[in-house]
This record gives sequence, structure tokens and C-alpha cells, in this order.
Amino acid sequence: MESFEFTADLWEHDGPGAWHFLTLPPEVSEDVRAVSGPPAGFGSVRVEVTVGATTWLTSVFPDKGSGCFVLPVKRAVRYAEGLDAGRRVRGRLAVIGGAGA
Repeated sequence: MESFEFTADLWEHDGPGAWHFLTLPPEVSEDVRAVSGPPAGFGSVRVEVTVGATTWLTSVFPDKGSGCFVLPVKRAVRYAEGLDAGRRVRGRLAVIGGAGA
């Protein structure tokens, strides 16, 4: 599994549910597209993510506004790693399946 390191700011979605996301940098988004193969529903790509000591499975989703993928960061990860909206986050992401996995 090829992995990609990234740094991004954690942000909270304006809508209901208090969802938090990281917008992957453009170069990482391009790398994910290159190795992921055909997109799944909504253009999502299954990934394994590590932030600090926490690793989890999720999907990244394309954001039409930025042209990049956004990564949801669940509450358990935010609590375990002490993350709040506005915090700069370093992580590693690997595409699960796809052409380059």
C-alpha cells in the first residue's frame, strides 16, 4: 500500500452534526486519484489514515469547490489526539485497493 504524508487544518462543517474534516493538499489529492482507480459512489475513495498514534479506516470525498479530497475526522480520533477545529494536523494516508495499492 502506497502512503502519502500530508499537513492540513482541521475544520468544522457549518451544517448539523458537528462533522470535522481535513482538506487534503492538492498534490496529495492528485496522488490519491492516480492510485485509486475508478471512483466509488459520490467519488469516494477508501483509505487508511494515521494521525499521531491513531489509525482508522474511512473514505475521502471529492470537494468540487477546492478540487481536493476531504477527509472526515471522527470524534474518537479528535479526542484521542487532542484535536480541535483550526488545529494544523500532520498525518499519513494510504489508498485501500485501487490501481496502486
